[in-house]
Amino acid sequence: MLEVKAPSRPDEKREFPHGHLEAVHLSGLDFSVATFDPGWRWSQDVAPIAGTESCQFHHNGMVVQGRLHIRMDDGAETEVGPGEVFVCSPGHDAWTVGDEPCVAYDFAGQTAKDYAKPK
Repeated sequence: MLEVKAPSRPDEKREFPHGHLEAVHLSGLDFSVATFDPGWRWSQDVAPIAGTESCQFHHNGMVVQGRLHIRMDDGAETEVGPGEVFVCSPGHDAWTVGDEPCVAYDFAGQTAKDYAKPK
């Protein structure tokens, strides 16, 4: 098997308040590019769509622009910036930091298929 797709030609684009997600779907991998505009916060902009109090997706990500603050349901928190790779388990909130959009790549199995889709 050999598959190649370009994120610049996504299979789908999903809009949500203060941002959007562009995804390509390959066998065994869903890759997405998420753009979170200044003022984006998961608990305000995506929670009403997802129907959960916190994000219930596992993320394997990399921030390529801007900054993202992540707070786990257990209170642990961190900030991720350009060039940093992160792993985040289900049960978290996140928001952009500053006046620049945050662009993050996500290499996760189900995130691109189901993230910010109504249940």
